[in-house]
Amino acid sequence: MEKGFLDRVEDNAAVQVWSERVQQEKGDILTVGHESELWDFTRVSVAQNDLRELKEIWGSWGNEDKQLFYHNYGDLHYLLDIKVDEYLLRAITQFWNPAYSCFTFGKVDLVPTIEEYTALFRCPRIQTDKAYSRFANVPAFSKRLMNITGMSEQWITARIKQKGDCKCIP
Repeated sequence: MEKGFLDRVEDNAAVQVWSERVQQEKGDILTVGHESELWDFTRVSVAQNDLRELKEIWGSWGNEDKQLFYHNYGDLHYLLDIKVDEYLLRAITQFWNPAYSCFTFGKVDLVPTIEEYTALFRCPRIQTDKAYSRFANVPAFSKRLMNITGMSEQWITARIKQKGDCKCIP
């Protein structure tokens, strides 16, 4: 059964107490006087890709194909409906502290929960009871295509073309 709101608040309070205790015991991971170099090389450029073709492909699939995709890739198809909020990305990038892997507002560090990210990015269909992560060992583009299409490496290699910064099969 899903936990209620009050249970989550109590869990969050327990995590905060634990975090503060560990910080007191082990101290700061950064050296005194450390300053982030993020401002020296950060540039935010946001572009929303045209997803019409992917949406058309998704719309043309039957329920069986969609279920198979969902089984293999989870909620990934929900990302087709999310619009990139350029101003939000600029704001969160401005306050991101890579040394601590959190947002820093003055002397306050903040690590949003999955629910808070879901609200910020307006993606309500994301399931908060699942862990989302990227693969540690992502296979090369040609290997992924071989797995998806079932074709040989020679067949894939002969057809791969460079298009801007990306590889594709026209």
